[in-house]
Amino acid sequence: MSAEFGGRSGLQGKLSQWLRGRRPKEAPGDGGREDLLLAAAGVGLPLAPAAHPAGYRCSCDRVGCPTPARHPVSFAWQTQSTTDRAQIERWARHQPEANFITATGMVHDVLDVPLQAGREALQRLLDAGIEVGPVAESDDGRMLLFTLTRGTPVQEDEWWPCELDCHPETMDEHPGLRWHCRGSYVLVPPARLPGEDRAVRWVRGPEHPLPDPLTLLETLTDACARHAGEESDHAGTAWPLRR
Repeated sequence: MSAEFGGRSGLQGKLSQWLRGRRPKEAPGDGGREDLLLAAAGVGLPLAPAAHPAGYRCSCDRVGCPTPARHPVSFAWQTQSTTDRAQIERWARHQPEANFITATGMVHDVLDVPLQAGREALQRLLDAGIEVGPVAESDDGRMLLFTLTRGTPVQEDEWWPCELDCHPETMDEHPGLRWHCRGSYVLVPPARLPGEDRAVRWVRGPEHPLPDPLTLLETLTDACARHAGEESDHAGTAWPLRR
């Protein structure tokens, strides 16, 4: 009986602490999650809560979720996204397992490329002395380069084709360069992916100024084209072995 009573008291104490708005203890292995999220918001990246891994599944419990742990939890994520420190602290403390997305096309865009192509392009850009902004790597094989947004060009035909201005759900359809701008989003580090020790992490943090996307585009498209060619060559040589 005493053990049961003690358990209930502990539960009531935690509930009272939450109701008083006190900060819960950070989860073990948190790695400064809240500080990293606040740093991203502090430089203008609007954030909103996202799903998180539940084992090898998605926390949304949707059967066959197409983007497990990679999507917002609210359909109103575009209007919900914010840089408000107090709001982000509340989300982070009361949803300790949640990932976060950043809505693109407001302050920033994201150029999303295959990881190997991105690493090659990043090295070339840095070697050439070109300003590169924040960069993240994802263990699902993508690199995310954060840039200034293009906003709304005066000439509508200045927009790139839809395969460069697409939603995260179209990843498999567009394995090369994808340009996340108006109406899109990406996971912001630190984020966890389904599977063992899979994550999205900063390679270059959000303290780096956002560059003009056009200063990176040529190098990225060249690297993506080479990457696609290499993938095609590998597929061509592997085909006879499957006959």
